[in-house]
Amino acid sequence: MAVLELVRENTPINPPLLPALQRRIEEQFSPRWKDTWGGRFVLHGKQPGSNAVRLDGNDYLGVTGHSDIVSAQVDALTRSSEFVVQSGVFLLQQHPMRSLEVALATWVGKEDGFVCQSGYAANVGLLQSIADANTPVYLDSFAHTSLWEGVHAARAPAHAFRHNDPEHLDKMMERKGAGIVVVDSVYSTTGAVCPLKEMVEVTEKHGGMILVDESHSLGIHGPAGSGMCAELGLTDRVHFITASLAKAMAGRAGFFTAPASLRYHILSSSYPNIFSSCLLEPEVAGLKATIKVLQRADAERARLKDVTRRVRSTLADLGYWIHQGTEQIISLEAGTEPDTMRLRDELEKRDVFGAIFCAPATSRNRAMVRLTLNSNLTDAELDHVEHVAREIAPLVKPWDWPIARRMRSIGAQAS
Repeated sequence: MAVLELVRENTPINPPLLPALQRRIEEQFSPRWKDTWGGRFVLHGKQPGSNAVRLDGNDYLGVTGHSDIVSAQVDALTRSSEFVVQSGVFLLQQHPMRSLEVALATWVGKEDGFVCQSGYAANVGLLQSIADANTPVYLDSFAHTSLWEGVHAARAPAHAFRHNDPEHLDKMMERKGAGIVVVDSVYSTTGAVCPLKEMVEVTEKHGGMILVDESHSLGIHGPAGSGMCAELGLTDRVHFITASLAKAMAGRAGFFTAPASLRYHILSSSYPNIFSSCLLEPEVAGLKATIKVLQRADAERARLKDVTRRVRSTLADLGYWIHQGTEQIISLEAGTEPDTMRLRDELEKRDVFGAIFCAPATSRNRAMVRLTLNSNLTDAELDHVEHVAREIAPLVKPWDWPIARRMRSIGAQAS
């Protein structure tokens, strides 16, 4: 036994890394860790306590723990079932996953759909199936990383156009030809809304297809929460709709729509669908119940809009430059990572918890604390958030942040 212990003590736990990897870590990551972040992970701050106001989640309408959803999950866990966990490509029409896919497609007004392990997997898998090396893909410069990775997986040429700028998209498509236009309905870092109607018109003008990621608008916009495309009457003009089901749906999955005629093409070409197992039965049951909960959540949608207007108005009045968005996602763009960490720390000292977003989720030196509002926030909690924002403003000086200077410069040039 003593010999075995001696061997364990003198045996490295891990074999050596490649020298090239070690060099890359030392050159690219270590300075960021030691100098920029001060030896602590940029995304990890203080542990929230019982009095914390949590603005760091995505459950926009407060459905977590809803009795209808929990009951459906418990029932699925406890009943005897023939549910088989296998790759999605094997699922027949009678499988509960297919019922969920049809329910989601019907909700957003489309013919058919696919459920994936995540919103990331949905975007990668769809683009992998509909684009190739000869298909130009035009992405809004703020499009979610999963959309860019989908283009990469398809080996397709990616062309970025200026954020929310249909005129720039029009010029690019004139030069490079018909292809796939990729936008988010609501952008995940700023809460900015896409000018969807204009984007659709440009796409149609050039004979292209358009993909709209509704991750942050599904459940929030449209009749019965059916999304931004439905709200604007564009559903029948949009080719593909995708969404993470981890936002207003508060689950763990992703979804995309497609014409029924493409079903077996996608099941033969979308790697996330081919090489990932389906969801578990309690997840499927919970998501199906969540659709019904969200469809009747008009009061919660109205409350979220009221909360959003109130907080955005207060922050703007206090000098926080948040005018780049309008929705429940609010970006406090402090700029550098050290400044953003300081902003986060000042908020957390006072029991307000947001989430830091930085490269690669944002451009370099455009780091931010993202505040995510929800319909369950009480007036007392909103009072506290506003009090804290007012108290720390002289400390963090939002009027001196790079975005404030840029926007003032743009305003001066325009005048």
